[in-house]
Amino acid sequence: MITLEDFHQDFLQSILADAESRGLMRSQAFFENTCESLVSIGDLTSDYTAAEYSKTGIEVHGYDYDESREILTILVHQFFQEDQIETLTKTHITTKFNRLRNFVKKSIQGLYRDLEETSDAYSMAYSIFHYNQRSKISKIRMILITDGIMTRTLTELPSEKLDNIQVDLRVVDIDYIYKINISDYSERNFEINVKFPCLEIPTSSVEYQSYLSFLTGEDLSNIYEQYGQKLFEQNVRTFLQFKGGVNKGIRNTIEYNPELFFAYNNGITATASKVEFDEIGNISKIFDFQIVNGAQTTSSIYAAKKNAKLDVAKVSVQMKLSVVKEKEKHHDFVSKVSEYANTQNKVNKSDFFSNNPYHKEMKSSSQRVWAPSMGGSQRRTHWFYERVRGEYLNEQAYLTKAEKTKFQLENPKAQLIDKTFLSKSENSWLRKPEVVSKGAQYSFASFADHITEYLEKDNLAITDSYFKDAVARIILFKNVEKLISNAAWYDGGFRAQTVTYTIAYLSLLVESTGKHFAFNKIWEEQQLPKELIPIINTITKGIYDSITTPPGGSANIAQWCKKRECWERVKKLNMGIIFNETLLIDKEETKYIKREEKKEKKMKTGIEIQIFVVNTHRQVWMKLLDYYKRYQSVSKVTHTQMDILEKMATGILAAPSEKQSKILNTLYEKAIDEGVVV
Repeated sequence: MITLEDFHQDFLQSILADAESRGLMRSQAFFENTCESLVSIGDLTSDYTAAEYSKTGIEVHGYDYDESREILTILVHQFFQEDQIETLTKTHITTKFNRLRNFVKKSIQGLYRDLEETSDAYSMAYSIFHYNQRSKISKIRMILITDGIMTRTLTELPSEKLDNIQVDLRVVDIDYIYKINISDYSERNFEINVKFPCLEIPTSSVEYQSYLSFLTGEDLSNIYEQYGQKLFEQNVRTFLQFKGGVNKGIRNTIEYNPELFFAYNNGITATASKVEFDEIGNISKIFDFQIVNGAQTTSSIYAAKKNAKLDVAKVSVQMKLSVVKEKEKHHDFVSKVSEYANTQNKVNKSDFFSNNPYHKEMKSSSQRVWAPSMGGSQRRTHWFYERVRGEYLNEQAYLTKAEKTKFQLENPKAQLIDKTFLSKSENSWLRKPEVVSKGAQYSFASFADHITEYLEKDNLAITDSYFKDAVARIILFKNVEKLISNAAWYDGGFRAQTVTYTIAYLSLLVESTGKHFAFNKIWEEQQLPKELIPIINTITKGIYDSITTPPGGSANIAQWCKKRECWERVKKLNMGIIFNETLLIDKEETKYIKREEKKEKKMKTGIEIQIFVVNTHRQVWMKLLDYYKRYQSVSKVTHTQMDILEKMATGILAAPSEKQSKILNTLYEKAIDEGVVV
């Protein structure tokens, strides 16, 4: 098990590497990394914004607004950046929260009028003033994030009132960050106390247990009020689709026929890792509660109570709850339940991107492909693709000291590929800067759509060349960040938006030449070619000037950058850029490289499938044979396929050919997709 101390050291190295590679201040890298972790578990929305403002008696580093619950979150940090874990004292806590209070008070009074319109702080103060003027703040959360550990002498931070609005105070310390980051490898501590009657559904499965239950609209509304997007953290698409609006049919039922809601509505489908019962058999506690189907129901009931002021206590909502007993299988099980529960609605395959072969291909390339040696070094390194949060650290958990040193030298922290960061660099080159500007989760969902469609057209598209180009685009993204930070004209604010719009504009210019960008030059040098830097410098200045002067009626620059109109205006800019031919490559040459790689990959894939089929135990093939015999007509398996499967299951086919192996592998994957546990 990874200790808190080990995690702290690794976390600090991540921050230092991130700051160095992207030209960020260490405190900025700390704030962004921590906020992204909070977004991933639903503690913040994907719309959170980094916005630093500091003067006597005031300090703030960012804010977030949950539109559905009308909750304003104001953030400040205490970044110690020490080798040993420091203690966050009561004095630290008191001082930081006092500074946040002062900022909120002044923002409500109109602080934005005294700030520069092109600053992030202006947008933040203006938004707070605007929300308050429209009475759209039901609660304020003040959060202090730190790489230290909270003092044990302070056990409670009581709620208070500010301008007649409830204010909750909270500290997110290194222990909390640690638990988030190892959550994919350990049990969570997310518990909900309830009192739900239930009917246990008989099953022979040792992996899960299902229950039928119901809860009132008041119960569901209160659970969402308290836990918010935590309820959807393992279902990103549901997480993003929760809009807080009221479906007209649901509203009419709640208002006029609440007693019929149970009959009219499909209810919710949920999962958990564990449940506890009271003495009469009611569910009393649910661990790791996740709503995988029923976002619209939850949203509509909550909005009916919150906005329309309807009584939802008489509404009964049916619930199907599946408890996954083996924590190692929890993530995959949730994905499958989510996929099958949503088949009654129009749901894209990209909604289940976590199971997409893309990740396997990227992981395989990251383990196989060595990056070019740099600066005279004789040691070669990998770019480590982290499919699951915390995977980089987890792979080192049981290594000896010598093995761990070797692992870190071959997989340096600065070369860690984070999925959400990858989606930003890819979407930027795909010319979707308005999507990237909406936040990491929106960007990731859009990228999932793109990759799903991409692989449906060509299932051999993710080659080693693709991997190298993707890494080159990450290097490009990070270096553009660094160039902006160091630019003489840059005085802070909207750097993230300037980066994505710069790369999108560069991509547009390359497209206009009729050629492709030579990403292989970035890969081979592991840095930007010298010829590219003056071009980037010219584009970044032009982009910044454009996006920070929105048209009339768009006072909030951050919101303007999220609109398609912003990108349409940027596309019309003429900066007089002339490309050095060494930065470009003919499209025909690119096509040839891809074609040759696909041939090689196809050959490798065939061999890998044969090895997999031969090494799979005969009992597995017997189980599949039994399954397909019972459901052959439903599964649409041909007689030829059944014949090959039967020979494999009975041992007649000891060494299947490449063609036979592909048929067996197809049957294996088809059974998995249909829910068979092998």
